[in-house]
Amino acid sequence: MSAQNEPQAEAQSPSSGEEGSSPLGSSLYQTGLQTRQSVLGSAHVNRSLSNSNAFTFPMQEAITEFAWGSIWNRPGLDRKQRSLMNIGILIALNRQLELGVHVRGAVRNGLSELEIREAVMHTLVYCGAPAAMEGMRTVDKVLEELEREGEIKRELK
Repeated sequence: MSAQNEPQAEAQSPSSGEEGSSPLGSSLYQTGLQTRQSVLGSAHVNRSLSNSNAFTFPMQEAITEFAWGSIWNRPGLDRKQRSLMNIGILIALNRQLELGVHVRGAVRNGLSELEIREAVMHTLVYCGAPAAMEGMRTVDKVLEELEREGEIKRELK
C-alpha cells in the first residue's frame, strides 16, 4: 500500500469531549508519532489511530506522547536494546498480540533472527517454560509472516 493511500495519522482525533485538551499538535506527540511509525510502521500506526473512536483515542494519544515521544527517546538505550527488553517483558506479561507487534519493530530496529530467538530463550529461565514456549510460537509465526511478506529472509527455520 502506498503512503498516499494510508490513513493519515495526523488527521483530527475523534471528539473526546474535552475541547483544547488534545496533544496532537505538541512537539512530544509529533516526536512520538515519528518514533512509533519508524518502529512499528506507518501502516500499523495509522490503522491503530484510524480504528480508534472518541472513547479510545485518548489512550492512543497518551501512548504516542508518553511511551513513544518520551520513553523511547530517552538517552542510555538504543532502539535495538529497547526492542530486546520489550520482547522479554511482553513474554513475561503474556501479551502475545503486543509481542507480535514488537517483534516486527525489533526487526525494523535491526535485531537479527538469532538475537530475537536468544531473547526468547532467555525468558525460559526467568519467566518459565509455558511463557517462553508461547512466546517462541508467537515470534516464529511473526517471523514466518515477515518472510512471506518479503521483509526478511529466515536463516533459522
